[in-house]
Amino acid sequence: MAETTKEWYVVNTYAGHENRVKENLERRIETMGLQDYLFRVVVAEEKEVEYKNGKEVEKVKNLFSGYVFVEMVMTDEAWYIVRNTPGVTGFIGSSGGGAKPFPVAEDEMEKILRRLGMSERQINVDFQIGDRVKILSGAFSGVEGTVEELNHETQTAVVLTILFGRETPTEISYGDLEKVEL
Repeated sequence: MAETTKEWYVVNTYAGHENRVKENLERRIETMGLQDYLFRVVVAEEKEVEYKNGKEVEKVKNLFSGYVFVEMVMTDEAWYIVRNTPGVTGFIGSSGGGAKPFPVAEDEMEKILRRLGMSERQINVDFQIGDRVKILSGAFSGVEGTVEELNHETQTAVVLTILFGRETPTEISYGDLEKVEL
């Protein structure tokens, strides 16, 4: 494992303490001068709008309760500091016994960051509006549809699929689509 590669890792926390762990880690990065080893700390949260008593109420929903994503270079020192941060119970992907954890696959982390609107990576697509595409993953995996709309900013396409005998628009990430050659 290269000791100079910046990769994403999943840190397990006490449920409900994700933001506190994020603050603790960010404070430690500053006070301990770890800016060259620890980079971004992300709590995967989305805003949801609910209606209570006829009023709109905005709520924050944690997508991965009990988990925080940390972009870091896995050195002994950085690993030790993250593990011993208050609220952290360990790393996901470590077999224990002092073994360092495995990083999150790049494409998996990209999907999470894109969903949170934090991705800088642009995907070049070989399809356009009106083209036939196949959905590669998720609930609609294997389903084919027609591209109705492209949003290069969010890197998503609106795909018309046939669901229960009706044409249904579905927003799908570019990375989850493949052009179907006729």
